[in-house]
Amino acid sequence: MLWSLQKARPLWITNLQEDETEEMEGPQSPGQLLNPALAHSVSVASCGNIFSCGAEDGKVRIFRVRGVKCEQELGFKGHTLGVSQVCFLPGSYLLLTGGNDGKIMLWDVGSEVEKNQRSPTKQTHRKKTKRATHTKQDGNASVTDEKEHGKMSPKLNIEHGEKVNWLLGTTIKGHQNILVADQTNCISVYPVKEC
Repeated sequence: MLWSLQKARPLWITNLQEDETEEMEGPQSPGQLLNPALAHSVSVASCGNIFSCGAEDGKVRIFRVRGVKCEQELGFKGHTLGVSQVCFLPGSYLLLTGGNDGKIMLWDVGSEVEKNQRSPTKQTHRKKTKRATHTKQDGNASVTDEKEHGKMSPKLNIEHGEKVNWLLGTTIKGHQNILVADQTNCISVYPVKEC
């Protein structure tokens, strides 16, 4: 919902479950058929008119605010289970996502958002992710190609191993890092290598 705080009423409402029929046409991973597209997390980019939504169906959706309406600019699937967290890095269109599948991914949605800003046509992209080879214990991340077969690919893929409850991109001692909270009592820190 996009709210008018002055009038205390919604200006725009969308139902993420409306595009489920389109999703059902393609191959489904086990268990995905029963997971509705419930919103888990929302993050607004620094520009103020682009926001992302992570949902239970494993998809990330990018919306643009246009006046009193929002239009979906992009949609892609990056997690095998629900997307529990989304977070834009400050001053960019780099988007962190964390999932119930224990994965953390970094996406550069800037080129797609800028392309859609110039073109009035909405485009939706889907992605089957590559499997990461690194584990939580090594504290490293794999860097992947930005495009794979013309579809959205993560720039960074971290196999955290635990359901991600919270994440944040931050600078520590001059270097970009990702802070992650899961179901344990520890905060994990992952360095963001050159992306």
